[in-house]
Amino acid sequence: MKTRGLSKPAAFSVIEFGREAIGFHTADQLNPYGGEVYRHMDRLVVEMKMRGYLPDRSCVLHDVEDEDKDHILNYHSEKLAVAFGIMRTDPESVITVSKNLRICNDCHSTFKFLSDIYHRRIVVRDANRFHHFQAGSCSCKDYW
Repeated sequence: MKTRGLSKPAAFSVIEFGREAIGFHTADQLNPYGGEVYRHMDRLVVEMKMRGYLPDRSCVLHDVEDEDKDHILNYHSEKLAVAFGIMRTDPESVITVSKNLRICNDCHSTFKFLSDIYHRRIVVRDANRFHHFQAGSCSCKDYW
């Protein structure tokens, strides 16, 4: 890939919001909703941990402390998009996110928790398939 000048695309997720689509990069600092979404994601993580969520740190490939790994996991692009959806969409509406890469184990687990806690349907289209999260489970039956 290097000799051809190719690079792996950065993680990018898009949520459909009304008639528009809003995109998030992992650890997005430029998004106009960034600060609000980060604060909301922090609250969601606290609520999930109170209900038994444990971050899957194996998804972080950096050699950093566990606290830093948790911080990195919290700001994956698809998590930011879903946090935005929980914040801004009608509680009866389906949160629909498209992602350009494969969803990681931690994000998959997070969406199962969030679908159960908030009684929301979350659909994530990753590079391989559609994941339909509802009532704490996924349509892929945790095989993807």
